Amino acid sequence: MLTEYIRAAMGRAKYEILEDDEPFYGEIPGFDGVWANAETLEGCREELEEVLEGWIVLSLSRNLSLPTVDGISLEVTSTT
Repeated sequence: MLTEYIRAAMGRAKYEILEDDEPFYGEIPGFDGVWANAETLEGCREELEEVLEGWIVLSLSRNLSLPTVDGISLEVTSTT
């Protein structure tokens, strides 16, 4: 389920070309703080996915809610 969630979220990614040293910028709308920039579009996509994964882990470890993406939701459930 995690893989499907990441794929769905990455499918929402938006990219821009900036006039900068690392001209490719990407973000995922609805995922505050998840952004990346790199010299190439592929590098930006890879960086964005890494940032997304870290953001998910941090959010789940803090029991924060994550946005539902294409009907997929992730949450921590108690196993007691």
